[in-house]
Amino acid sequence: MQILLRISQILIMLCILSHARSQPPETVDSVDLNKYKGRWYDIASYPAWFQKDCRCTTAEYELVPDRNYIRVINRCVKYKNSKSKISVARAKAYVVKGSNNTKLKVQFFWPFRGDYYIIGLADDYSWAVVGHPERKYLWILSRKSSVTSSTYSSILDLIRQKGYDTGRLQLTPQNCDNP
Repeated sequence: MQILLRISQILIMLCILSHARSQPPETVDSVDLNKYKGRWYDIASYPAWFQKDCRCTTAEYELVPDRNYIRVINRCVKYKNSKSKISVARAKAYVVKGSNNTKLKVQFFWPFRGDYYIIGLADDYSWAVVGHPERKYLWILSRKSSVTSSTYSSILDLIRQKGYDTGRLQLTPQNCDNP
């Protein structure tokens, strides 16, 4: 009897997780773009082809009010054959109407735009979690090049609650003096 009860509990949990992963993740309530702008460090992320071999990854956001978009500059250092090279990717981000600035469409080249959902954000804007509605991409961002282990653990709990697989996360090295 206890075995049947345990099996049904597991099945219910799997159904809940499956449902959570089939729905887009819930974003934060709102984002103050003036507080969000500036430099962010990539603490950890899902591996992506466009970030292959990247270290010391940063993202910079600048409001361009007269053009009604956010200028995005992503930088990283790529090491290959004992040589380093700075890689820069520029984009424009547009706020999705009615999202309270929590959803953006990011365009690295016209006409394609990708979804950028802010699903976690510290009250003091010291860290943020950005995801894709289909959970293809995920980034943990911080204003500093590292976060405390307790903060990281709390962020992982949040990510799990949003239906993301934390096992896919890879830490982003931020020490470029030691490739």
